[in-house]
Amino acid sequence: MKTAFRSLFSSGIAAALLMSVHSITPADDVTTVWKKDLSVDAYPQQGGEALYRAICQGCHMADARGAVGAGSYPSLAHNPRLQSRDYVLSVVANGSKAMPRFEGSLTDGQIAAVVNYVRTHFGNQYADNASDSDVKGVHR
Repeated sequence: MKTAFRSLFSSGIAAALLMSVHSITPADDVTTVWKKDLSVDAYPQQGGEALYRAICQGCHMADARGAVGAGSYPSLAHNPRLQSRDYVLSVVANGSKAMPRFEGSLTDGQIAAVVNYVRTHFGNQYADNASDSDVKGVHR
């Protein structure tokens, strides 16, 4: 029984690996594949809450308390680092460490909307809202 289970398990893993590798060609690198999935058209949502749910909560969690697992995702809840609007705009637009760059994947308006949402929810009360033009000022 154990041998049959191991064989089935191994072939399932092998099939999954073959399917995932098949979709990436040798010419593609991780960034290229990521960019294909993160075109501006991939996220038609315009509101900060909808964008947070679609993009951010996968790492930062629905309650914005972050997570530790395959990586470390910082808590956005009650976070004093969010006080600096330009810092948060820069991190979302340009990326930082393991956080991907969303400039080019989201419009300036979408970046401002999600930053404004995070800075006014989850125990954060930073009222100086960002605008599209503020986002333009932080692009590298």
